Amino acid sequence: MARVTLDTLRKEFDRGTIVAVDDLDLEIDDGEFVTVVGPSGCGKTTTLRMVAGLEEPTSGTVNFDDEDVTEIHATDRPVAMVFQNYALYPHKTVMENMAFGLKMSTDMTVEERHERVTEMAEMMGIADLLDDKPDELSGGQKQRVALGRAIAREPEVFLFDEPLSNLDAKLRTEMRAEIQKLQKEFGVTAMYVTHDQEEAMTMGDRLAILNDGKLQQVGEPTEVYENPVNEFVAGFIGSPSMNFIDVDVDTDGTTATIRDGDAGLALALSREYVAGHELEGGPYTLGIRPENIGIVEEPTGDETLTATVEVVEPIGSDNYVHLSVNDDFLARAPANVKPEAGDEVGVVFEEEHVHLFDAETGEDVFLTDEEVEAAVA
Repeated sequence: MARVTLDTLRKEFDRGTIVAVDDLDLEIDDGEFVTVVGPSGCGKTTTLRMVAGLEEPTSGTVNFDDEDVTEIHATDRPVAMVFQNYALYPHKTVMENMAFGLKMSTDMTVEERHERVTEMAEMMGIADLLDDKPDELSGGQKQRVALGRAIAREPEVFLFDEPLSNLDAKLRTEMRAEIQKLQKEFGVTAMYVTHDQEEAMTMGDRLAILNDGKLQQVGEPTEVYENPVNEFVAGFIGSPSMNFIDVDVDTDGTTATIRDGDAGLALALSREYVAGHELEGGPYTLGIRPENIGIVEEPTGDETLTATVEVVEPIGSDNYVHLSVNDDFLARAPANVKPEAGDEVGVVFEEEHVHLFDAETGEDVFLTDEEVEAAVA
């Protein structure tokens, strides 16, 4: 298998007026599964295409182990790519589709290709479909054909470009597990692109989060979730997403109050800004995840703040409680906490889970310089 290293990889379009990928540095270890996630237009698919050799970088290099493959044609790279639209030939049978890559990239005989495809088809549970054509298959069956075709080439690197987007929710969950199982079984280095942060969190050994072509953070899913380096990552990773409140911190750097609000927040800041200087007074953005908020149906006045319930959404195991703190402010409460719309409730923040972001840079001021540097390395 191969270690993939992207060194200051850059891609510009329209004579440099559009920068799709902005000097990206990323290393994927041999056998590692890395998910690349971000909103539409962030540069994740362009990055994947440059790794595959389907897109030529404006500058920078793509390396497999210690070999620079930037100038090597896609057909000569030891990669296999699985696309969102399956990329199956409609006039060919499943057998012919799965054998096509072997025909083009190896010197295997017809018999050897058929034997390899049959073996892969049995592994994917589609051996009885080898004589069918794509129009006769379901979405899940087409995806299994595409995966089987990729595995049959025995690549050193798997590349996945949002391969599950066209499947229904239940099948997506099944195929997520199937892809992870196959990747671990074969030990192939994998790079998986998705805009679905839940998919990214559940599948990858590490996440790489992109925005506007720039790498925002790299790390294990739990680490990224608990210690986002900036407001973008905090808001993008997690479902429901993090709540944000504009606050003013006093000159002592010890208390935050809601700016232009009347909800009564006066939150003691228990963590220090230790990145080389004290936390200064001024405007900041406070972040708190819905699951780190408690609802008190009969307020005592000792809560972090009070708010009016706007909507309650039961989701089975929990209730999503929308509150009047600001637009889209949400608490995730246990199912037995069932306030009604219009109720005045107490709101309690778990202070150890509060984040504070610089109003200008968006950086989490509770992280040290060393922690921020490590998060993008």
